Amino acid sequence: MRPAPADFIPHDRAANERFAPRENNMGQSITHKIIAAHMVGGSMEPGKAVDLRIDQTLTQDATGTMAWLQFEAMDVPRVKTDLSVSYVDHNTLQMGFRNPDDHQFLRTTARKFGAVFSAPGTGICHQLHLENFVKPGVTLVGSDSHTPTGGGMGALAMGAGGLSVALAMAGKPYTIPMPRVVRVWLTGRLTGWAAAKDIILHLLGRLTVKGGVGKVFEYAGPGVAALTVPDRATITNMGAELGATTSIFPSDETTRAFLRAQGREQDWQELTADADAVYDEEITINLSELEPLAAQPHMPDLVVPVAQLAGLKVNQVAIGSCTNSSYADLRQVADIVAGHRLCESTDTCISPGSKQVLDMLAMEGALGDILLSGARLLECSCGPCIGMGGSPVSAGVSVRTFNRNFEGRSGTKDARVYLVSPLTAAMVALRGEFSDPATWGEAPVQPSLPDDVPSIRHLFVQPAPEGEDVEILRGPNIVPLEKFPPLPDTLDAQVVLKVEDNITTDHIMPAGAAITALRSNVPAIAEHVFERVDAGFVQRARAAGNGVIVARENYGQGSSREHAALAPRHLGIRAVLACSLARIHRANLVNFGILPLTFDNPADYARIPADAAVRIDTTKLAAGGVMPVSIAGVGEVLVRNDLSAQELDIIRAGGLLNYVKQ
Repeated sequence: MRPAPADFIPHDRAANERFAPRENNMGQSITHKIIAAHMVGGSMEPGKAVDLRIDQTLTQDATGTMAWLQFEAMDVPRVKTDLSVSYVDHNTLQMGFRNPDDHQFLRTTARKFGAVFSAPGTGICHQLHLENFVKPGVTLVGSDSHTPTGGGMGALAMGAGGLSVALAMAGKPYTIPMPRVVRVWLTGRLTGWAAAKDIILHLLGRLTVKGGVGKVFEYAGPGVAALTVPDRATITNMGAELGATTSIFPSDETTRAFLRAQGREQDWQELTADADAVYDEEITINLSELEPLAAQPHMPDLVVPVAQLAGLKVNQVAIGSCTNSSYADLRQVADIVAGHRLCESTDTCISPGSKQVLDMLAMEGALGDILLSGARLLECSCGPCIGMGGSPVSAGVSVRTFNRNFEGRSGTKDARVYLVSPLTAAMVALRGEFSDPATWGEAPVQPSLPDDVPSIRHLFVQPAPEGEDVEILRGPNIVPLEKFPPLPDTLDAQVVLKVEDNITTDHIMPAGAAITALRSNVPAIAEHVFERVDAGFVQRARAAGNGVIVARENYGQGSSREHAALAPRHLGIRAVLACSLARIHRANLVNFGILPLTFDNPADYARIPADAAVRIDTTKLAAGGVMPVSIAGVGEVLVRNDLSAQELDIIRAGGLLNYVKQ
């Protein structure tokens, strides 16, 4: 193994030393053990608020610039976690000054405030964190919804809004509703062309994108032993699409072997559920029965067997993302395409998850096999997953190894995106169409990590020992934070948008190169809110002064991007009335002083006109209570809230930053 440079500063190991099972932990799941060891307040009763001490945080550039502006506003001189890492992996296209200015800002804030910095091109935050930093038993929050990737190594890893992460960096607890824990019992082992991606696709097909709300999925059973750490990370990564709080695997000898290969076996500890652990729900999956699966447009839960799609022509194949860009994933792709020419009418692009992955592929000649097949090699970054280049042709069919296929997310609004495993994607790229896996022959053997795994830790930029003298560099696109007024006693507002089920954060705040570059400029990015859903939204919201959004089920699913709450708040949105809300987005609404309300009777959704005047007597708001809301032309409608007393105080203050400063 290549030695790390002498000046590399390893991350703190205190979290491992603090974490130790207690005598009264008998009968506990892994989830309960970690929560019990990190709980600093609240209750472990499902649904009640529980306050957790956070060991590690990660941010990425699309959400991190705002998170670091928020951290700076707290006047805390240095991060108080064991480890915080600032990654640049989303906005790596440096078109004009905006993205490079953000990268410069992030580099200097990390150096000043005590975070490790990962420069553009080093890799995708979740792949890098798995390789270099995450440890069994730690708590990790990240300003990216796929932070649960770390659960593949036995960490309690959760996505959150940037402001929540900033507070965790400042040493504040991270508060979540205590989740219900679901044991997913795995039997058998994957056979043929079935892959780890097919396990989570199978679960999504069974449970839907709403099936994991308020839950942690904890994997166990004899089938776990045959899954590598990258396999497990694929499953925990895409568990976010279930709406889950997180997903987690045990830390076992497989975990130890992965950490040993990465040169950090000292970070390993065994972490398993007690034999008599009690779970809220149980699901069984026989891995031997799984076959290659695909999620159809435009939701990750619209799952069918790949065989059913045979004959469907494909315009583009994209392999990579934080879900499937590991060495094992791409080495299998290389083995499939070696010596072949990919279909010339199918554009194939590949994004390695890290420079470590790229280095290993190059050392073994597998990179040459990929390049000579005709595939395009992209930067080690998120790339096409968030519409940052690599968009498919108009009305094209794109087959991707990513985690989301929301309408328009690819950058092409009328594209049809299918989600598959790297094995399936490689076969589609060869043939230019879906085909029956029964015709594919023998599947490639899953590779182990090489004996000589290269270290890239010397590429991480370490913080200054003392940050007082570090100047923070900020370009003109980095706009100071806006201060929002407190909640008035009477809120007179107007419904400015009424939407259906499963509105994603991509619907609210679109991704893509042009818009994502504005993440550090809220007034500018606010001009794009809901533009792909209703082009008149911004104008109506401004005209209303105070606005309300009405929605059906699962409003705000998808990305953790807090801009999907922050930008609407800038436009005057003060409340969301929905049948149900996604966890992270609900928390972001609270953070920026927007009332998250749900209908006491879901049938009332249909009664509310799309432009109705709304009056809310906020003096009647009680934490966790039911109250009437006046709707012009309809009368009173009962709404609920699941707010804690503290969350209600945050909203009354006008948002979390106001509350913290008070």
